[in-house]
Amino acid sequence: MGWATCVIIAREMLDTTQSEAAPPRDEPRGCLFALSQPPLMIFLAVIGCLLLMASLHDLLLL
Repeated sequence: MGWATCVIIAREMLDTTQSEAAPPRDEPRGCLFALSQPPLMIFLAVIGCLLLMASLHDLLLL
């Protein structure tokens, strides 16, 4: 193995392009991914608590 062979091997090792067999990165994400986002869950929890308080107020105090 000479110096030229080492350079060819080094270039192949540095090649970071994706092969053709790699899975596509743009896969559709479902509803469970959206519900796993913390800001959305906080927003939904606040809205749910407001609806619960309004319904309890209507049922128990009016």
